[in-house]
Amino acid sequence: MNQPTPAIVAQSAVRRLPRIALLLLCAAYLLPGLVGRGPWKSADITAFGYMAELARNTEGIARWFDPLLLGIRPETPALVPYWIGAWAIKIAPSWLNPDLAVRIAFAFLLWGTFTATWYAVYYLARTSRAQPVAFAFGGEARPTDYARAIADGGLLALIACLGLAQLGHETTPALAQLFFASCLFYGVAALPYRRAGPVIALIMGTFGITLSGAPTVGLALAIGSTLYIAYERRTAAKARTEFDTGSDDGPGYTLGAFATMASVTAVAAVLVFALGLPQWKITLIGGSLFGDIRGQAKLLLWFTWPVWPLAIWTLWRWRRQLNARHVALPFWFALVPLAATWTTDFSDRSLMLALPAFATLAAFALPTFRRSAAALVDWFNVLFFSGLALLGWIYWIAMQTGVPPKPAASVTRLVPGFVPEFSPIAVVLAAAATIAWCWLVRWRTGRHRAALWKTLVLPAGGTALCWMLLMTLWLPPIDYARSYVPQVRAVAERVGQPSCIAELALSRPHIAALRYHGQFNLQPLLLGTDCPWLLVSPETIERLHTIIPFDQWRFSGTLRRPSSPADDLLLYQKIKPQ
Repeated sequence: MNQPTPAIVAQSAVRRLPRIALLLLCAAYLLPGLVGRGPWKSADITAFGYMAELARNTEGIARWFDPLLLGIRPETPALVPYWIGAWAIKIAPSWLNPDLAVRIAFAFLLWGTFTATWYAVYYLARTSRAQPVAFAFGGEARPTDYARAIADGGLLALIACLGLAQLGHETTPALAQLFFASCLFYGVAALPYRRAGPVIALIMGTFGITLSGAPTVGLALAIGSTLYIAYERRTAAKARTEFDTGSDDGPGYTLGAFATMASVTAVAAVLVFALGLPQWKITLIGGSLFGDIRGQAKLLLWFTWPVWPLAIWTLWRWRRQLNARHVALPFWFALVPLAATWTTDFSDRSLMLALPAFATLAAFALPTFRRSAAALVDWFNVLFFSGLALLGWIYWIAMQTGVPPKPAASVTRLVPGFVPEFSPIAVVLAAAATIAWCWLVRWRTGRHRAALWKTLVLPAGGTALCWMLLMTLWLPPIDYARSYVPQVRAVAERVGQPSCIAELALSRPHIAALRYHGQFNLQPLLLGTDCPWLLVSPETIERLHTIIPFDQWRFSGTLRRPSSPADDLLLYQKIKPQ
C-alpha cells in the first residue's frame, strides 16, 4: 500500500497528557531561579543595568529610544526588552526588588514562548499532510487528538533543550527575541485556521523581534513565511483544490492571509532600513564561518540536545513531504537562526531562537518511531539524568560536610571563599523533585498503554529536575560564582560611600553592577572629574601611564571576583595636595 505519510498512529496512542501534569512541569521549569539570587554575569546584569537606567530616566521620552549606561550604548541595541524591564521596575511595589520584578516579567515571556510553541505545533499537526495513515477498518487517530498529542510532544521537546535552561531564565534581549520569534511562528502556523489571534501574533512577533536586537533574523523569517504562503497558494490553485480538503483542518492560506503577511513584512522592512537596524547585529566574522566549524558544531550538538537527532530523523522520515507546511515552516524557522549563529558574535543567543522550530521537528518524529527506538531513548535518559541528579546530591553533601573529600575539594577550588549554607526549604524542594523523578521513571517504564508523547516525558522531566537541583541545592554557590556582589562588596569595604568614583574603561557589566549593588555614583575619568577614587580596567594597563597622571593617583590594590580573575578591577586613590 502506498502510504501518504510515514505516521502510523492508532487512537489509543493519542490519549491526552493531563493538563495539570503539563502545567506543573512548566512551573517546575519556570519558577526555580526567580528568587534567591541577583543578576548574573555578564549579559544578565548588563541588560538589567540598562533597564534600571531607563526606569530612573528623567530626560524625557527621547532617552527611551536611546538607552545609555554611563554614556555607553548597549552591545545589543534593542529597545523592547529594555522597555519591558523598565516598566516592570516602575510598576513593581516598593517592597519588591527591582531585579526580581524584571525576572518575573521575563518569566512571563518564557511562558508565552511555551504557549505559542504548543499552539503552533497543534495547528501544523492539523494539516492533512501531517495526519497519520488511515486504517482500512478505522481506528486511526482522530485529527484533533493527534494534533494535541503532537503539540504536547513539541512542548516537552522544548523544555528538554539544554540550551534553554540558563538563557531562558535570564533577563536579556535574547529571551524577548525568543518570545517574539515563537509568536511569529505561531501566527504563520495558525493563520489558515484563525484570524484575530494569528494576525496579532504576526504583528507583535515581526515588530517585536525587529526592535529586540534581531532585525535581520526577524525580516528573514517574515520574508520566508510570505514566500511560502505564496508558494502554497499557487500549488493549491494549480491543483484546483483547497489545501486541506477531506478533513476538518480548515482552509488553506487565503488571499487575505497572504496580504496580511506581506503587509506586515513590508512595513517591518521599511522600519528596519529606515532606522538602520541591520547595522546593529550583523557582524560577519572573517574566517570564523569556516575556521571555527568544530566549535560551532559542538555548540549546536549540546545546545539543541536532545531534539537535534529527532529533528534529523523527522527530515528523513518525512522527506517526501519536505514542502508540506508542518515540515517546511519549522525547517525555515530553524535554518535562519542557524545562519545567524554562524554570522554574528552572539552564537548561543542566536541559536536559542531556533529551539521552538527544532522542538516542532522533533515532535513530528514521534509518530514514526518504532517501539525499540523509543525504549532506547527512555533508558538513555533514565541513566543520564539519574546520574546527573546523583552527582548533584553527592557534591552537595560533600560541600556541606567535607565528605567525600575529593568532591568537597573540587567545590572549594571552583568557588574559593564561598561559605556553604544550609537551607531547609531548598533541601525539601530538591528532595520533592528527586522523588517526583523517581515516580516518573517508574511510571514510564511500567506496563501501560503507549502514548505518543511519552518518549519526550523523561528528557523534559530530567531537564526540569536538574534545573530544580541547580536552583535549590546549588543556587548559593552558583550565585556567588556568577554574581558581582562579592567584588562590589570588596570595593565598598575599601572606599566606603564617597561622593563619586571615577572610572576608566570599565565594562558594561561592571558599571551596571557597581551602580546597582553598590549604589556608587560613577563618573568617566576622561570627561573630567574630582572623585577621590578611581576604578580602572586592567585592559588599559599598557597605556595607563599616558592617561593617568601618577603624581595625582596612588595605586590602592586589585579587587577580584573570587571565581574569575579575568574580572579584576584596579583601584586608585587620589593624592591630596600637601
